Amino acid sequence: MTLWAGITRSYRFVDYATQAYLLLVGILILFFHSGRVPHLYLYLVAHGTGILLIHAFVAASARRPENRFYSFFRHFYPLMLYAFLYRESEQLNLMFVDHYLDPAFITLEGWIFGFQPAVVFMNAFPHPLVSEFFYMGYFSYYVMIAGVGLALYFRRREEFWHYLALLSFVFYVCFLAFIFLPVAGPPAFYMEIPRYLDQQRLPYYPLEFPASVTLGPFFHIMVFLYSTFESGGEHFPAATWRRPSVSFFFHGAIFCE
Repeated sequence: MTLWAGITRSYRFVDYATQAYLLLVGILILFFHSGRVPHLYLYLVAHGTGILLIHAFVAASARRPENRFYSFFRHFYPLMLYAFLYRESEQLNLMFVDHYLDPAFITLEGWIFGFQPAVVFMNAFPHPLVSEFFYMGYFSYYVMIAGVGLALYFRRREEFWHYLALLSFVFYVCFLAFIFLPVAGPPAFYMEIPRYLDQQRLPYYPLEFPASVTLGPFFHIMVFLYSTFESGGEHFPAATWRRPSVSFFFHGAIFCE
């Protein structure tokens, strides 16, 4: 009992939140997959294993706090999980609906603004300095997550835990939103995604980037990141604002990206 009490005292909000997310999504997959989730049992095993591994590393770190490997994993495993859970959500986002909701949200944007903001903005300001500023801003999002975490870890450890708890909570809520409200985002305008969309229903499709926009280095960096690490879709509300060259204008939604 003393050992168990010591281990549970070592738990922090992020540990409970991560295990709760893995358990909740595992339950959703088990009962609501409707035959739309590929490799169903692999996901279930992975979620169960993840819950057990988190507990094991928390326990090991509590028993051997001087061990640097346990300590590092204990602090940074949520940051390592974000990319995997984000990509996983791509495979789960047609579990509750059988199509992406881009046409509805594009229509809603048109009703609110009277035009499609991303399309008009890019056509109005196709200068590479403008597009590079926005692409650089979006690239900073990737650096910021780990960079702020490392800075706080080495300088203000308790604030690091607060940062990690808040970041994890926001990401897990966003991943759940993606599962229930799938929106493909920019690929709906600029590339063919047969699995996701009925392209004939999309206004403005297909579009091409202005030649001047494709000249900058951050454009090519983001093309590489999108094609290598990004999932095929997004979720509402983030993806509705994340159109090329206008995505960073609405930076308030960026945490859900």
